[in-house]
Amino acid sequence: MARELEGKVAVVTGAASGIGWASAEAMLAAGARVVMVDRDQAAMEQLCSKYDSLVPLVINLLDPKDCATLVPKALEKAGQIDIFHANAGTYVGGELIDADTGAIDRMMNLNVNVVMKNLHDVLPHMIERQTGDIIVTSSLAAHFPTPWEPVYASSKWAINCFVQTVRRQVFKHGIRVGSISPGPVISALLADWPAEKLKEARDTGSLLEASDVANVVIFMLTRPRGMTIRDVVMLPTNFDL
Repeated sequence: MARELEGKVAVVTGAASGIGWASAEAMLAAGARVVMVDRDQAAMEQLCSKYDSLVPLVINLLDPKDCATLVPKALEKAGQIDIFHANAGTYVGGELIDADTGAIDRMMNLNVNVVMKNLHDVLPHMIERQTGDIIVTSSLAAHFPTPWEPVYASSKWAINCFVQTVRRQVFKHGIRVGSISPGPVISALLADWPAEKLKEARDTGSLLEASDVANVVIFMLTRPRGMTIRDVVMLPTNFDL
């Protein structure tokens, strides 16, 4: 891979596994220095031992006070933020009447409120520099009313609106904002899927790899500055809505 992100600093949330780690690793390969944000300190330390350009930042995004320290700490460690990948998220699926209301609160907080707060905090830095890239991990569920995950889908519909409206506020500052909306990705989020549905998806080849998503993230980041990829919907070829 050409080192097209040489000299850039990226911050990736939920970076210790899944799409977050695949994205961080792809950015490292493209030459970026990556601040990985996660609450799993042990996982981050293990990953950081392999890369000199990887900076761990232990943050509990669901703790408002801790969440508010993300941008200041990242700037202290890395000096600048050129790329912010708001990737951290969680999943609640199944019948609404079976859902735990505490889990709903946590999911909506992480999938929606935390993303809004993170972008609120990083935008002044990018506006001052008159440049920056923001990518938000959304989902196919932002575009299709998936009947088996009404709570999760609602969080992603909200984020889809947020990405589109914030982009229109900040493009005048040289900042690009876009989202990536993959279908089912092999990751820890699928642990909550019904066993029969997960088996069916695996058997039919209707799942994506996290590395597939990371490759598209790199594509979005390396377009000419006059081009914004606002949203990419990624579907496994065999996926049947």
